[in-house]
Amino acid sequence: MLQGKTAVVTGAAKGIGKAIALAFAKEGCNIVLNYHSSVSDETIKEIEDCGVKCMPVKGDVGDFEFAAQLVKDVKKEFKTLDILVNNAGITSDMLLMRMSEEQFDKVIHTNLKGTFNMIRHASSLMLKQRSGAIINMASVVGVTGNVGQANYAASKAGIIGLTKSTAKELAQRGVTCNAIAPGFVETDMTAVLPEDVQKQMLETIPLKRYGQVEDIANAAVFFAKNTYITGQVLNVDGGMVM
Repeated sequence: MLQGKTAVVTGAAKGIGKAIALAFAKEGCNIVLNYHSSVSDETIKEIEDCGVKCMPVKGDVGDFEFAAQLVKDVKKEFKTLDILVNNAGITSDMLLMRMSEEQFDKVIHTNLKGTFNMIRHASSLMLKQRSGAIINMASVVGVTGNVGQANYAASKAGIIGLTKSTAKELAQRGVTCNAIAPGFVETDMTAVLPEDVQKQMLETIPLKRYGQVEDIANAAVFFAKNTYITGQVLNVDGGMVM
């Protein structure tokens, strides 16, 4: 069903983004792999070993002009842009009363503005195609809030609102837009949390285990394959938020 399509995955050098890129590659999609600082040759080879093309693109999706150029380059190389996964995201945790303006701004810049930028430029191409799937990475924190993560929670809550608005605007041309809200997933980002914090998190998960990056990747593929689902937020969290 996805064979030969083009999937753009932002923040795909490692962790959830890499897993999503690999999952789509295994489905036969050519991959545009966006990264911010570096990506290993091994990651690119893993994708190409699936028998598809991999186009690595370095840059900051929070930059409006970079996002525009990325979409132009994708169109030039692959002619179509069928799947967009807005995964690029950062954290900069601090209690609200101690959080600097810079900490707030940089998280919003990458997480929320980056998602907007990519949708803004990719949607015009998808509308002309009269097809496409946009998948945004939200978070359960965007639904519940979290101590020390006002900036991150705000960015992810914003992504949920952006997802629903985008879904309503693009639906008439057959373009879907959905969001995935991961819970506690084992990645480099979560590995730096103190052990006591990780144990506390585990207590809030009914399934009593942490999520794996493949759990999120499978959800992304699910949304890309289901053309009659749009405007939805899927919690992939082991039951944390019900």
